[in-house]
Amino acid sequence: MRKKWIWIAPLAILGMILFTYMGGELVMHLWNWLLPPLFGWRLITFWQALGLLLLCRILFGGWGGSGGGKGRLRHRLRERMAERMGERMRERWEKMTPEERGKFRQGLGGCWDREAPREAKPTA
Repeated sequence: MRKKWIWIAPLAILGMILFTYMGGELVMHLWNWLLPPLFGWRLITFWQALGLLLLCRILFGGWGGSGGGKGRLRHRLRERMAERMGERMRERWEKMTPEERGKFRQGLGGCWDREAPREAKPTA
């Protein structure tokens, strides 16, 4: 298992360096290809392109793609929290007496009661 980590760490570092280099080159070439002819702006260097890429990352918070990892993680966390809340409510409901359940329903004001629709509030 340790031999596997010996190869993974340098490859990961090399991959990050290569990814950064390719991103900087891509931004530099796109900028230099599009903006000077269209708007008369100056050409930029590789390091300026990397700075621009970093600035966009800071300002807009993403590298593109469909939602990124953070969005999926937040979605999963919300789902788990909703499941836990539902389980806790079910447990509480089962522990209630019929009188407590009736009192709880009255406290909700019939907002989830399908048989008795709520009256529409008059608009002023």
